[in-house]
Amino acid sequence: MTTTVLRMLIALTCVLAACADITPVPDFSLEKVAGKWYMAGFATNAQWFVNRKATMKMGTAMMVPTDIGDLDLSYATLNADGSCWRMTHMAKKTDTPGRFTFHSQVWNNDNDMRFVDVVYDDYAVVHTIKTKEGVSEVLNKLYSRSSEISADLQQKFTQFSLDTGILAENIVIFPQNSTLSPQNSSSSISKCTLKLIQ
Repeated sequence: MTTTVLRMLIALTCVLAACADITPVPDFSLEKVAGKWYMAGFATNAQWFVNRKATMKMGTAMMVPTDIGDLDLSYATLNADGSCWRMTHMAKKTDTPGRFTFHSQVWNNDNDMRFVDVVYDDYAVVHTIKTKEGVSEVLNKLYSRSSEISADLQQKFTQFSLDTGILAENIVIFPQNSTLSPQNSSSSISKCTLKLIQ
């Protein structure tokens, strides 16, 4: 127990030092990132993830640019009990292309999100620093245009996550599952549409 806590404290110290220098990909294109993505992997030392990672599966995300350069993010995935989990965020643009900020009302934290590696028709690696009550955590996400994640892409995501202080056991590529496609809706209660990954 003490060893695990010590490892996490060391990792957190490394994260806070290293993550301040992580910049978005050059020549980021908001238009090219638009559309449907699979949420293929997460990497974080946050306790909520450590507790739930064994049951998490691949979901879908929809990225929709706004007219003023913000990014509307919608997520949907199937919970282990068959229910639908959904979340939406309006990520506000910053002066740096590829960097966005938003406040999560669900988690009550502030998020500094950066697209750090993107091949627009293939994958995106997004690095987010989440801050709540003065405590910061890193969450790296791997998005893919396909539900099939190559070994090379898995390795690239794993290495980036290790470099940003994530413990190896907290880097997860999600298994495929019946996923949910986010449906754009102005109503506060949105429905999920099941789509079976073939």
